[in-house]
Amino acid sequence: METPPRETLPFGAWPSPLSARRVHTSSTRRTGPRVDGDTLLWLEARPADDGRTTLVRLQGGVTVDVSLPGQDVRTRFHEYGGGEVGAVDDLVVYTVFGDQRVWRVVPGEAPRPITPDVGGALRFSCFRVDPVRRVVFCLREDQRDPDVEPVTSLVRLDLDGSDDPGVELVAGRVRPTDTPEELGADVGSPPDFVADHVLSPDGRRLAWLTWNHPRMAWDGTWLWVGDLDDAGDLHDVRLVAGNEEESLEQPRWLDDQRLTYLSDATGWSLHRVVGVAGPAVSHALHDVELDHGQPRWRPDQSSYDVLADGRLVTTVTSAGRHHLAVLDPATGESRTVASPLTFVLDVRATGPDQVVCQACFADRPAELVTVDLRDGTTTAVGGVEWAAPEPGLVSLPEAVDWTGDDGATAHGFLYPPANDAVSAPEGALPPLVVTLHGGPTSAAIPAHAADRAFWTSRGFAVLDVNYAGSTGYGRAYRRRLDGAWGVADVADAATGARHLVDTGRVDGARVAITGGSAGGFTVLRALTTTDVFTAGASHFGISDLTALVLDTHKFESRYPWGLVAPWPSGREVYEARSPLRDVARLTAPLILLQGTDDRVVPPVQAEAMAAAVRERGLPVALVMFEGEGHGFRQVANRVRALESELSFYGQVWGFDPAGDIPPVDVENLPPAAGSAAGTPVGSSG
Repeated sequence: METPPRETLPFGAWPSPLSARRVHTSSTRRTGPRVDGDTLLWLEARPADDGRTTLVRLQGGVTVDVSLPGQDVRTRFHEYGGGEVGAVDDLVVYTVFGDQRVWRVVPGEAPRPITPDVGGALRFSCFRVDPVRRVVFCLREDQRDPDVEPVTSLVRLDLDGSDDPGVELVAGRVRPTDTPEELGADVGSPPDFVADHVLSPDGRRLAWLTWNHPRMAWDGTWLWVGDLDDAGDLHDVRLVAGNEEESLEQPRWLDDQRLTYLSDATGWSLHRVVGVAGPAVSHALHDVELDHGQPRWRPDQSSYDVLADGRLVTTVTSAGRHHLAVLDPATGESRTVASPLTFVLDVRATGPDQVVCQACFADRPAELVTVDLRDGTTTAVGGVEWAAPEPGLVSLPEAVDWTGDDGATAHGFLYPPANDAVSAPEGALPPLVVTLHGGPTSAAIPAHAADRAFWTSRGFAVLDVNYAGSTGYGRAYRRRLDGAWGVADVADAATGARHLVDTGRVDGARVAITGGSAGGFTVLRALTTTDVFTAGASHFGISDLTALVLDTHKFESRYPWGLVAPWPSGREVYEARSPLRDVARLTAPLILLQGTDDRVVPPVQAEAMAAAVRERGLPVALVMFEGEGHGFRQVANRVRALESELSFYGQVWGFDPAGDIPPVDVENLPPAAGSAAGTPVGSSG
């Protein structure tokens, strides 16, 4: 059979079978695996449920829903959620979005709540079920008192209760909202944050992490151990590791006497072991310059686990790509597991040589899989429920490095246009979309993403940037952003785009920059401080750093102190770096996409930025999503956001997107724009 001839069309205007609706409805998203004996549990976001998440159990080859119909299994703990489920010996607990109550499930009984209904003011996470004491140890964020900051504590819940707010075991610090900042808390005083507690195999000890403002968990944490009595109360609490300049993560019990954890004391996130029975003495398991963990953005992250024989299975990051390795604590020897995985989350041991994890691949959507650690074989859990992308539409990541303005090497992944049904006119170059991850302490990963394929299949090139501050390249690379947010990240994005323009890979007249949250801030800074980009899209991005530091949630409330400057002494720096105060330098069109219920970046920031751009007379679009928070969950809104961004680029760059793309309302659009003959707005011509 002859291959049909390719149609010749301009880059960016290629027709694609990957519609925005297909992007957001083509797969069932499975995350958060938990292991309970021979039972697997996970969270399942089904497109038909319009953003709701269901708790699912797989036992004996049979899959059943555990949560009740209509329930949305999510927590608003620290706003980002995570750690919604705990299970031991068929006792399951989970938390439900809305009233944020904790529900208990036991065999033969219908699920029922065990915490009070206080309108969502108590938020729970990170459940450790103790079937002997009939309790669950968990984290609680208490927002009941409006006159104090939310209080994070380690508490004990009664599994047989019905209205239990929790008994405090490690009480969090109470900070009045109107008290001037006094952040130099002693390590032994009540902490601002408690996290990632783990119960020893014999149930006699509990270990946990703490840290205090203004640091984040990836800056400096402390590891504690306490003894538990028969009632589940803590005694003989002692500090076993950590300091203000060492980030500890993910404690795990090797046995009843020894803890393993991740530490970046060497500059890289590596495994260490500490004994807890006598004087705590910590030692490293091995010494390599590769990260084995990720910044703790959510509770209950698991980048490694302990196998039944005491070996560790761990995630290792090399050049931005993950692989699994098996580490022997006795010898420090490590063996790489060969597999097609490119990024891994939530690693949980399921057998002597097997784990379950959320896995990403270069050529297909992410899956929940089991991995045979002997040969790297992967098997999808619960069956495959995604529409495979057509082979001709798969754009594989190309690792690219370039030299930033400060002389340091920056990193990213380039995805070239990919659509075997279309070709571009000879000599033409594709438009570029530079994408920025959030955090900013996060990472771009070399993995297939349907929303990225939406662009590459239409003839766009995409550069996913791991700018200064990104994780996976060691502590020093992450700390490059300290005091330099809005400067170093912007420079890396701009020099990355310029590198591709200068090497003839992309069209310099059509270079867009897009990002969400912290990435959205970098978008706005890039548009007001550089001349590389000819369009930008800010998804719930920060336009006013002063407003951010004064009005955001507790978890990140002092995060800008390290990224920008201490507050309020550094007010001038915040004002100087706020894109809203620098709109006079903006020369490129801008689209802003924002949820009305966003607590992390309130919608007033997007509205103010849109008003400022509007007053300046530049093309601007503001798209508000009713009822959405920090990120869009409803399928219809996610579809609308993607289509709006494409329509925006088409209008300001002067091309007509293929397919049925509803036009977004762009204000101040020059008459020449919006058609294929027009000169791109923001271009020099």
